[in-house]
Amino acid sequence: MQYFPAKEAFRVSVAIRAQGLSKDYGRDRGLFDLDLEVAAGEVFGYLGPNGAGKTTTIRLLMALIRPTRGRAEIFGLDCQTRAVEVKRLVGYVPGELPNFGGLRGREVIAYLGAMGGGVDPERVRSVCERLQLDLSRRYREYSSGNKQKLANLLALMHRPELLILDEPTTGLDPQSRRQLWDIIRNFQQAGGTVLLTTHYMDEAERLCDRLAIVDHGQII
Repeated sequence: MQYFPAKEAFRVSVAIRAQGLSKDYGRDRGLFDLDLEVAAGEVFGYLGPNGAGKTTTIRLLMALIRPTRGRAEIFGLDCQTRAVEVKRLVGYVPGELPNFGGLRGREVIAYLGAMGGGVDPERVRSVCERLQLDLSRRYREYSSGNKQKLANLLALMHRPELLILDEPTTGLDPQSRRQLWDIIRNFQQAGGTVLLTTHYMDEAERLCDRLAIVDHGQII
């Protein structure tokens, strides 16, 4: 099946724009004066070592934390003041996965789907088949790889315009990793945009149109 975005009203040239975006944690830790544009329809790699500022950037884009200064927009919407609207357009895989305890995989999907206005059952079925994910098992019974598969499914299931993927293939076996690469490529070919962090250089080379390397909170 196709992994296509559905919201034609948001066909703009820039998917992500950050201007002077900063989060200062003190002692030279954080993100400092980030200027960044990600074009609509591209896969943009955002690379760097652990602690470089990648996840801080993503958490600012998702309005999970507030900036010290500067601003960011997704499809022209301010990430802080219009956070609810932004989240409807974004499929997000966090670097640290949530814990759904004793809920079965299908119950997690139903719960989050009800909060977000529904899901596409055919998309859920297709992704599960491609990633070989059993939704009848409880979350606490999943291996780390299966938890990662579920996180990717949750990001895709509501037909987002933009995928923000924080190391989405961590813990996946080689076959599932290649399947996810194909899903990401199909999503882009249908007009979707992807911001991807990864520690795998082969993954960045296969998927990314452009990339930035960040270290000590600044693009280098």
